[in-house]
Amino acid sequence: MENIIDRDEAKKVCVTGASGFIASWIVKLLLERGYVVHATVRNLNDETKTKHLVEMEGAKTRLHMYEANLLEEGSFDKAIHGCCAVFHTASPVLFVTPNPQEDLIDPALKGTQNVLASCAKTPTVKRVIITSSTVAVTHGGRHVTPETIVDETWFSTPEGCKGIPGVCSLPKF
Repeated sequence: MENIIDRDEAKKVCVTGASGFIASWIVKLLLERGYVVHATVRNLNDETKTKHLVEMEGAKTRLHMYEANLLEEGSFDKAIHGCCAVFHTASPVLFVTPNPQEDLIDPALKGTQNVLASCAKTPTVKRVIITSSTVAVTHGGRHVTPETIVDETWFSTPEGCKGIPGVCSLPKF
């Protein structure tokens, strides 16, 4: 993270989907490094999703929580305001759903568009980091060996993953 955010310009950083596994670790590491963190969650009143965040070292003075909805335009504006960087990790996580398009793909795509739109309105934002998952590179139909190097040419396609159990992986593209 030290290389992603120039310490001279860094004061505030936003982490979307902060209650998630990866985002929680990002929040923890940022707090440990002295950043002010603006963290978004779906529901501020759900302690099962927020308690571990507010109990982190440094959270009392440097963690600010915001409620945001992936499908609501402008929902991330307040959280992103004044931030120099945004880690966008928010995305629906469902392992089984009768309607993957509506429950997973649409919110993931619209959510990313909404976060990027909020970033575009915020002149202090210098970096946007969008996370994905291993699903984006693991179903390429290629043979993997210990010597295999995975880079930007190694990717899966949504079409290639549609027949795979757990189609919920599609928003990770």
